[in-house]
Amino acid sequence: MANISDHQQTRLRALQHLVIDIGRKNFDERYGDLKLTPVVGLICAYEEEANIGDVLRRVPKVACGLDVTPLVIVDGGDDGTARVALEEGAVTFAFPVNLGHGVALRVGYDLCVALGAQYVVTFDADGQNDPTEIPQLLQPLVDDEADFVVASRRLGVDRTGDRYRQLGVVFFAWLMNLLTGAHLTDTSNGFRALRVTMLADVKGRLEQDQYQTAELLITSLKRGWRVAERPAVWHERASGQSKKGTNILYGFRYAAVLLGTWRRER
Repeated sequence: MANISDHQQTRLRALQHLVIDIGRKNFDERYGDLKLTPVVGLICAYEEEANIGDVLRRVPKVACGLDVTPLVIVDGGDDGTARVALEEGAVTFAFPVNLGHGVALRVGYDLCVALGAQYVVTFDADGQNDPTEIPQLLQPLVDDEADFVVASRRLGVDRTGDRYRQLGVVFFAWLMNLLTGAHLTDTSNGFRALRVTMLADVKGRLEQDQYQTAELLITSLKRGWRVAERPAVWHERASGQSKKGTNILYGFRYAAVLLGTWRRER
C-alpha cells in the first residue's frame, strides 16, 4: 500500500476486514464447530478451476501417520474454483472479491491455529508442487528436527524452462542468507511445512498482501525458529498463466519485501 495516505490505508484495511468477515460468516454457516485434523494441506487459489481438482485428488489422506485435511482459501475470482474445491471434499473458505495471496494465507493460518491443527503444509493450486511429497516435508517437524521446512527445487529437480526465474532463485537465496546468516538454497518456494505453534507466534507480524514467502521466512528466522530444507520437484503449471506478473516485476517486488522485512525484524 505504498504511496497512499494513512486515511486511504485505513479505509482499505476496513474493506479488507469486511470481505474476510463475509467469508468467515459463510464458512461458519457451512462448517459449524469444525475441528481440523493434525495436518492441513493449505492451498490459496485464485481462478484455478482447471487445475485445483487434480491437485486436491493428489493430497494424501495420511502423512507421517497423521490425518490430512485439504483447506482451500479461494481468493475471489469469477470462475468455479470454489465449486471444484467443494466437490473434491476440501474445507473451503471463499472471499467474495480478490484480496491477494498474502491475505489469503493469513486467513488460512488463522484458521489452522484456531481450529486445532498441529502442522500446515502450503502448496500451489496450479500443479507446480506435487502434494504426494507432503510426507517428506512434514517428517522433520514430526521428528522435532525443525519448525519450518522449505521445499528446495535446487536440491531436487526443477522441470521448468525459465532460466531467469532459476537465476532469481539462486540470487534471492544468496541475498537472504547474507542478511540472515541462514544456509538455504531456495527461499522463494511456497511449498513448505510449518509448525502451528510457530505460526501462532509469527502470524501477527505478517502484513504483505502479496509476495509473503520472504516475509514469513525472514520473520521466522529472526524469531529463532528452526528452518530446514528438503528436496522437491518443481513442475510447470498444469495449465493457464502465472498470476505473479513478469519476471522483472516479480523480482523487484520480491526484493522489496525481502529487504523491507529484514529492516523491520533486525
